[in-house]
Amino acid sequence: MAVPKYDELMKPLLIAVSYGETYKMKDVTALLAEQLNLSSDDLAEMLPSGRQTVFKNRVGWAKTYLKKAGLLDSPARATIVITNAGKQVVADNPEKIDSKYLERFPSFVDFASAPEPLDDSNPASEVPKPSDLTPDDQLEDAYKEINDSLASDLLSEVLKIPPYTFEKFVVDLLLKMGYGKADFGSHATVASGDDGIDGIIMEDKLGFSLIYMQAKEWAVDKVVSQPDIQSFVGAIAGKKGDGLFVTTARFSQKAKNYAHTHHIILIDGERLANLMIEYNFCVSTRRLWVCQEFCVNRFNKQHRIAA
Repeated sequence: MAVPKYDELMKPLLIAVSYGETYKMKDVTALLAEQLNLSSDDLAEMLPSGRQTVFKNRVGWAKTYLKKAGLLDSPARATIVITNAGKQVVADNPEKIDSKYLERFPSFVDFASAPEPLDDSNPASEVPKPSDLTPDDQLEDAYKEINDSLASDLLSEVLKIPPYTFEKFVVDLLLKMGYGKADFGSHATVASGDDGIDGIIMEDKLGFSLIYMQAKEWAVDKVVSQPDIQSFVGAIAGKKGDGLFVTTARFSQKAKNYAHTHHIILIDGERLANLMIEYNFCVSTRRLWVCQEFCVNRFNKQHRIAA
C-alpha cells in the first residue's frame, strides 16, 4: 500500500499509545509500520530532498497536530504520551481524526489560525488551515516543481551544443561525479576506431577499469529503441569494462529491459538534467539558491509551526 497521508495516521498513532505509557517515537513509528503492513519499498521512500523518509516525516506531522490539539504530550525529546483528552477521543472512537475533527479543540484552532509576524509587505494575514498535505509535503512539492522546471531549462540549453561537444560534456559530467580523473587519462573520443563508442573513462592510472560510453544528443521527444542499445552492446562486445548509454531523449521499455539484461547503464534526458543539478555541473549557484529561497518563503507564508 502507499504511505498514508499524515491525517490518516492520526487515529492509528493515538490508538498505538492509548495505554498511557511514555513511548519513544522510533518504537511507535516501527509499530505503525507493522500494523499498516507497509512494505520495505514504502518505508524506504524518501522525500524529494532525500533528507528523511516519507513515512517518518508524516508520522512526525501527525504527532505535531495531535500535540497542538492537546491529545498528546512530549515529556522528553523524541517521546510521546497520551493525555486525558486523548484517552477520551480514543474512547469516543470517531470514524476519522483529521484536521477538521481537531478544530473542536481550542488549542488547535489557536495554532491553525495563528497570524504570521507582521512585515511591511504583508501587514496581516492568517495561516491557512492544514490540508491533507503536511507543510513538509507542500515544501517538497514546491521544491520538485522548481527543480523540474530548472531541469527542463537545462535540457533545452544542452540541446543547443554540437554533438561532439555533447560527448565531451558527458565525460566532464562523469568526472564531476567522481568517475575517473582527468590526470588518469579520461577522454572523449570521436574516431576511436570503435564504431558506437563516443567516450572512454579510465578509472585507474593503467586503464584496468574502463567505462565505454555512447552519448546521443537527440530531440527530447525521440524514443531510443532496443536496436539502438543492441548496436552499442555489439560495439563493446569483448571489451573489458562497463557500458553507459547517455541521451537527451528517452528510452523505450524494451530498450530498458535489454540494457538491464546486458548490464548497460542508461541515462535519459530527465536524469541527465537532474544529475547536472545534483552535482552543480554547468548550473548557476545563484539559480539553485533562488530555488531554495523561494521554497522557504513559500513555506513560511503558508505555515507557522512551533517547535
